[in-house]
Amino acid sequence: MADYKNNLIYELKSKGIKDEKILNVISRIPREIFLSKNLKEDAYLDKALPIDCGQTISQPYTLAFMTELLEIDKGDKVLEIGTGSGYQAIVLYMLGAKVYTVERHDALFRKAVKIFRKYDLVINTRIGDGTLGWNENAPYDKIIVTAAAPNISNILKSQLAIGGKMVVPVGDKNSQTMFLVEKIEENKFKSYKKGSFKFVPLIGKDGWSEEE
Repeated sequence: MADYKNNLIYELKSKGIKDEKILNVISRIPREIFLSKNLKEDAYLDKALPIDCGQTISQPYTLAFMTELLEIDKGDKVLEIGTGSGYQAIVLYMLGAKVYTVERHDALFRKAVKIFRKYDLVINTRIGDGTLGWNENAPYDKIIVTAAAPNISNILKSQLAIGGKMVVPVGDKNSQTMFLVEKIEENKFKSYKKGSFKFVPLIGKDGWSEEE
């Protein structure tokens, strides 16, 4: 597996990922633990792979890109919308963040919690509608949305600390633009477009409905 991991890190560097802390963390995480047996041999390919509930584990490049945009500092309180496999949450945790993560699928939630406990990772988890955030623990220094939103959520913006950053892919269900949002003052934000991506849809009261 070591050679496959090294090849992945080389590929991420070639695609423009520069933060050595992120690359080091990705190299240390056994991505195969999140995958079914028939997909373990693909664990270190730079592509999204299917997991339960019609969801995917993020492409390593996409995960690294979003994490790099957030500029995680040790001790940052980070809210993740969409726990999924737990891969992104573990990356954030290993970078020194205090992680809060919300997942709407019970099966994914249980699997992720099992992995967190197995490796003694102190990651705060919640099952529920991630589009509403996790207001009880707001404000957050950073927020990461790991599914495609129809818009930049005012609810999540309200849970961001002044000086904080949020990354969120926004668009239709076929393609999205990655936005970096910075909270300048209580009701003042700046947003920047950071490339095109494709994610599974963000389902919830402030996202897409199941029927759309």
